[in-house]
Amino acid sequence: MAASSPAAPQRALTASQQLRGLFYALTPNESSFCAVEEVPNYTDKAIPWFLTLIFLEFIVKWAQKGSSARVNDSLASISAGILSRLPETLFITTELAIYIYVWDNYRLLELPWDSPWTWYLTFLGVDFGYYWFHRMAHEINLLWAVHQAHHSSEDYNLFTALRQSFLQKYASWIFYLPMALFIPPSVCAVHLQFNLLYQFWIHTEVIKNLGPLEFILNTPSHHRVHHGRNPYCIDKNYGGTLIIWDRIFGTFAAENDKVVYGLTHPINSFELFKIQFHHCIYIWKTFWNTPGFCNKLSVLFKGPGWGPGKPRLGLMEDIPEVTGKEVPYSPTLPSYLCVYVVMHFVLILGFYVDLTDTKYTLSQVTILMRVGYTILTLTSIGFLIEQRPEAPFLESVRCSTFLALHKLGYLKTYIALLSVTYEVLFSLCIAFWGIQMMKKLTSSVAKQH
Repeated sequence: MAASSPAAPQRALTASQQLRGLFYALTPNESSFCAVEEVPNYTDKAIPWFLTLIFLEFIVKWAQKGSSARVNDSLASISAGILSRLPETLFITTELAIYIYVWDNYRLLELPWDSPWTWYLTFLGVDFGYYWFHRMAHEINLLWAVHQAHHSSEDYNLFTALRQSFLQKYASWIFYLPMALFIPPSVCAVHLQFNLLYQFWIHTEVIKNLGPLEFILNTPSHHRVHHGRNPYCIDKNYGGTLIIWDRIFGTFAAENDKVVYGLTHPINSFELFKIQFHHCIYIWKTFWNTPGFCNKLSVLFKGPGWGPGKPRLGLMEDIPEVTGKEVPYSPTLPSYLCVYVVMHFVLILGFYVDLTDTKYTLSQVTILMRVGYTILTLTSIGFLIEQRPEAPFLESVRCSTFLALHKLGYLKTYIALLSVTYEVLFSLCIAFWGIQMMKKLTSSVAKQH
């Protein structure tokens, strides 16, 4: 795939359009485009609204019961979201690139891009395709490996909505491909974003019930069930925007008992790559440890709970009992370390937003350097939250990398005073973590003697 570069100017979005995009509330007239290059990046433009709604949810939950989101889980969720979006700073998305190829070479019919009928048909088509991808992602072990990251949080809030899988977009495209035979790519590109954006605001416990809308739309109540590990929640409510598909195909369940969130077997980690890839490693080990060729294929293509002698989706009795008293994994961080990781996370979030805003003006080398530094930072923050023994060394490397990239012009701050401040700050960080490494080394030598 070639690097993305706009052949036509993207239409500017008003604040109202950015907000309404989160609720699939834009009209066909204001969200129809002739060419893919003209389609705005609704997802990136929604970042300020993500942050605004997260803040409002924080205030409401604090006012309701004095509780708020956990720092460790929240940072892990945002980190996963950033990682999932980084490839799009370099390349056009896989699902769109393949879609365009099929459209260019094999389309049977060309529906008008500016017709409201095409817009509404695509709305239904994308949501129908998402339902079946989402269902298969829970029923086929290989696809579960590319989706499970989203379910790994034991919290359910707007931060959880951002915990996206790095791998998912490389598997979901096939479910939208039939539309490439007659739906223009520019129309599909709009609805792929809207379908994703709509699912942001339903990740909340603040909204309880939406009355008659519960019969048609996917709502916070329905999606809470989907994220639950209670027996009645397993493999239910796959819809993206509409819940009608679940009602039609028998996968609907209404919210009943208190929902306990997360994977049936929690991974107890906030490390970036473990969240994304731990199930891939599990499949690899299970594949080689399972005897018989047919059984090995079943490991890949049957459900995550399958085992020899079990039904395709496994047995419900194998799922650990839910008591309602489960305590989420949450290692205690020293106050200074909590402040440190939040401060550096805010800095990398600023650099990421700048990258998405300026990517079309940057060289490929600069983008690669910024992407690499972002991944290094998110990894190091995960190690710090876990208080891994390797964390001081990795953080020293990260801070040194920042100074090098900043000096070479690959990371810019635009304000001279801020530039000097960063250089002093990161130099002090290197010294601090260097001292921590020396302390660990001295302690290790003393124990050996």
